[in-house]
Amino acid sequence: PSSKLEQLVTMLKSAEGASIEEIAKTFGWLPHTARAVLSVSIKRKLGLAVVKERADGRGTIYRV
Repeated sequence: PSSKLEQLVTMLKSAEGASIEEIAKTFGWLPHTARAVLSVSIKRKLGLAVVKERADGRGTIYRV
């Protein structure tokens, strides 16, 4: 993956998914920026369905 968006989609497609904290740390973003990218770029622009679930010790995990 060459762009940050492609890297994020790869993270979200993995079996483990990704938490907001993991996304923010990986890309150097603040948590609200990570949530905005999920909402605007992933859901609206790319049209991917984002599923979230609670995981013990990791908080909310996001997957596509």
